[in-house]
Formats: sequence, structure tokens, C-alpha cells
Amino acid sequence: MKRKAAAVWNGDLKTGKGSISTESKTLSNAQYSFTTRFENGVGTNPEELIAAAHAGCFSMALSAQLGEAGMKPEKIETSATVTMDKLEKGWMVTDVLLEVKAKVPGADPAAFDKAANEAKAGCPISRLLNAKITLNATLEK
Repeated sequence: MKRKAAAVWNGDLKTGKGSISTESKTLSNAQYSFTTRFENGVGTNPEELIAAAHAGCFSMALSAQLGEAGMKPEKIETSATVTMDKLEKGWMVTDVLLEVKAKVPGADPAAFDKAANEAKAGCPISRLLNAKITLNATLEK
């Protein structure tokens, strides 16, 4: 399976602007720039897109892990916070915080925690990233 996205950048780093589009057209010429990445400009940025991809991937992976453990989730709500730091060799995504709240009727808390940790380790986006990934998982009643 392959997925495709494209980016176009015009101009220099500080004053230039770019656009990102996905094959599915969910993103179509979404604007990004230096200000959307490093300041508070309007538009998206690569790290925000990584956070969205990680939150979505983890939620699906957790649903699969819960299903394999005989639990059926009613709702899984995940946020991912990506931290990018300037290191000696340049900018790098150093940390991701996954925060999940899940409503899983009849779930055993220990089995839920095990499924959440297996989802964190097995999610393809988790395995892609070379960053510390922290998980805060809450089982709602």
C-alpha cells in the first residue's frame, strides 16, 4: 500500500510560502510557511500533520488491540502533541505525547492499559518516528 502527498514551496525560508496536497484531496493546497511552523501564522505545518497522523494511527491501533483482547470500544479520543527542538545538528522532533480517553464498556483496566501500550508500540506512525513517545491513557466509565 502506498500513499502520496505533495508539497510546493515558493521563495526563501522566512518569507516564502508553500502548499501541501494529498492524493485523497483531503488537503488541497493547504498553506504552510515559516510563520505557521515557527510562529503563530494561519495554516498548517509538517509537525501538526505528523501529530494528526499519529493520533489517528494510534486510535485505530488501540481499537484493533482492544478487539483482539475481546473488548469493544465505544469511543477512543486521542490527541498527539509533537515537540520539535533545535539540537546541535538542527531541528528534530524529539517527543510525542499521546493522550487518550477511551470508553470501553466492561473493560478491565489492566487489559486496557496493556492494549494501549501495545497500540503505542505497534502503530506504524510510532514505529516511524525517532522520538520519545509518552502515553497517558484514561479509561472512562
